[in-house]
Amino acid sequence: MRAITLNRALPDKIELKSVSSKAVGAKEVLVKIKAAALNHRDEWARKGLYPNLRDGVILGSDGAGIVKEAGDQVSKDWIGKEVIINPSINWGNDQKAQSADFEILGIPRDGTLAENVLVPADRLHEKPAHLNWEEAAALPLAGLTAFRALFYRAGLIKGQKVLVTGFGGGVAQFATQFAIAAEGEVYVSSSSPAKIEKARSLGAKAGFDYRDANWVNEAKSIAGGFDVIIDGAAGDSFSDLLKVCNTGGTVVFYGATGGNPSQLDARRIFWNQLNIKGSTMGSDQDFLEMLEFVSKHRIKPLVDQVFSFEEAVTAFDRMRDGKQLGKIVLKP
Repeated sequence: MRAITLNRALPDKIELKSVSSKAVGAKEVLVKIKAAALNHRDEWARKGLYPNLRDGVILGSDGAGIVKEAGDQVSKDWIGKEVIINPSINWGNDQKAQSADFEILGIPRDGTLAENVLVPADRLHEKPAHLNWEEAAALPLAGLTAFRALFYRAGLIKGQKVLVTGFGGGVAQFATQFAIAAEGEVYVSSSSPAKIEKARSLGAKAGFDYRDANWVNEAKSIAGGFDVIIDGAAGDSFSDLLKVCNTGGTVVFYGATGGNPSQLDARRIFWNQLNIKGSTMGSDQDFLEMLEFVSKHRIKPLVDQVFSFEEAVTAFDRMRDGKQLGKIVLKP
């Protein structure tokens, strides 16, 4: 079968090549991939910035398709069903945090950027009926991350003011749509006026250009402050988030693309009773609740562009350059 694999000896660090198919294990299923989606971890792997890398690994965490084969200990009822795959593996039984054995599909085990993928059968869920293949493939990793950050970690309730930073990326677009569906008063930040306008078209009240030195004052003037802030950048923008967070508010970080903050305003945190929380992808419970929420509110992921496997380098470069608005999807 054809697959997009990591090869750090090549200039582009990835290659589309033929790989040998593996036997289906007793508790596994073989899924014929109809569509797969990129995440930043795929690009970080290409840059050599992700742990446990090995050349030859098939990249990709997000995928949707049709079950072709089922192992001896798996119900044959799965065969022929349209499914999406939960890429969160071995979370464990503690809803509070992942186990020591936790991993994400795609690294170090082979992922979804292939014509077929082997996954544990307990990672399967029926594809939400209102989503097409591209939309379904765009949902799992980023949708799960956003759902856990917003509802389990931040505890969002109706009417709260929410700021989602970096709108345009996968997690941010889901956090925005989820918060709007939950009847929060939602605002976004972005460096792109077009992305801010897209957020407004979805129901966001306003957006702020975080490159503008006056954005904090603008946000305070328009929104008055935020009860919940969802952020994936961290870095030195952390201090600005603290300035616009309401007393008793919560800031949840699901990533740190901007690196670690060079300073920490501890006085503002303790005096304003702020809650600073970290979050990762999510548990099996989070995934089930996310699917129910998406189906109930008929939420559709924003798909930026769809590429063929032959166009993989172009797709990866688009993610590298931050040009996407929504998820980048690839099809075999």
